[in-house]
Parts: sequence; C-alpha cells; structure tokens
Amino acid sequence: MSAQLAAYSTSTGEAFQFWVLGTVAVLGALCTILMRKAVHSALCLAGTMIILAVFYLANGAYFLGIVQIVVYTGAIMMLFLFVVMLVGVTAADSLKETIKGQRWLAAVCGLGFGILLVAGVANASLTQFTGLGKANANGNVEGLATLIFTKYVFAFEITGALLITATIGAMVLTHRERTERAKTQRELAEQRVREGKHLPPLPAPGVYARHNAVDIAGLLPDGTPSELTVMQTLRRRGQIRDVSGEALSDLKALEQRSAERLERTDGDRTAEEAAK
Repeated sequence: MSAQLAAYSTSTGEAFQFWVLGTVAVLGALCTILMRKAVHSALCLAGTMIILAVFYLANGAYFLGIVQIVVYTGAIMMLFLFVVMLVGVTAADSLKETIKGQRWLAAVCGLGFGILLVAGVANASLTQFTGLGKANANGNVEGLATLIFTKYVFAFEITGALLITATIGAMVLTHRERTERAKTQRELAEQRVREGKHLPPLPAPGVYARHNAVDIAGLLPDGTPSELTVMQTLRRRGQIRDVSGEALSDLKALEQRSAERLERTDGDRTAEEAAK
C-alpha cells in the first residue's frame, strides 16, 4: 500500500521544481508572443524549450530531454536566432496583414487547440499507473519507439506531413518571381561608365609606402586617399589614420629636413677627412 501511495504522491522537491520552472516556462511563452523585437522573442522561446527539456529529464524521458536540447534548442532555435540577427528584423517593420483575416483564424485555431488539450487532460485515465520502471524496462529509446510506431503512428505521420507542408509553404511565400531580365556583365559595365562610378577596383586599404594597416585609406592614382577603401566601422569610429595632402606635405617636409641633416653630417665628415 505504501509503494502504491509513493507512486501517486509527489515529493517536495518535485513540486517545487514544477511550480518554479513551470511559471518561468509560461512567462517565457507569453514573452515570445508579446515581445516587440524578434530577437527577444526567440531568446524567450529558447528558454522555454530548455525548461521543457528539464521536465523531460525529471520524468525519466532522457532521450526526449536530450533531443529537446540538442535538436530544438541547440540547432533549430539558434538557427532562427542567427537568421533574425543577420536579417535585422526590427519593430519598425510593417505589420500590415498580407492575408486578410489571418489573425482571427489564428485565434480560432489557438482556441480549438486549447479546448482539445483541456479535453485530453480531463479524459486521461488515472486509474492505473504503470511507472517509469515498466515503461523503460527495455530502455527509454525502445519504449518511445514502441509508442511512436504502434499506438501513435498516425499522429506521428500527420505531424511529419504538417511540417513538410509548412516548409513548402514558407518556400512559396518567400519566393519572388523576376519581372525583368538579369543584366549581363557588359551591360553592368556600361551602366557604371554612364553613371561615372569607379571603373577599376579601388586600391586595398593600407596601400601606402610606409604602412600596410587597414586603418589607412588607399591612395588613388592621383595620390588622393579614398575613404571607401576603409571599412565602415573604422570610419564611424574615427579611427582612420590621416594620409591626406596636408599629412603628406608634413611627411615630405620631415624627410627633407632629415635629408638636409644627413647632408650636413656627410659634409662635416668630408671636411674632417680632408683635414687629416
């Protein structure tokens, strides 16, 4: 009798873990929807996925917990996050609906999913408790595979078809038909000539007799520096070393003074040798 009660009861540590992590998971899910910046939403969703992995591990579903961390959080979610950061999605993007009524349709689908979830939990059979020992008798992976390919095989196949449909839909929505013929290299070269742009490639940064650093602008054939040869970050920071005409004039004057000093030194040496 005590073993049966222990199977149905929950320890203080399990209850504390559930209420604390469950609250954080729900808050992360709400922040995923309510955050204005896509990067913040992705980070909140990643946190919720990690908490779900902790729940799987705490309930003995070790394979699902590892898959949740490695596949969903570590691969797919981080891929979404990097794409959002590279593309630069901000709150200033247009929120105008391209498909009319999609918000109401999403609300209805969410409500229907919630009703199904509540009905499934309410109709769950709690009269018998198998226990983790029996469920994982031959290993967690084998027990999970048995359920997927026997009892829940149709739900598994429908989920796979849904994911494939979503992938194809994303490809169709992001595809853009080209309305104009692509210009050839010759046409692009002629367009640059007409617009008066730089025809030859710009010199690399640091093209100067005494420097090969990236913070020095390359010199054009006429001797003037080209700021386009230095990366934009250094230009905004003001970290470009000056090789303008004034700087070159100062350097030339310094070289001339050095040459005159050397000539005087050589003259003195010649006079000393003649005196000897």
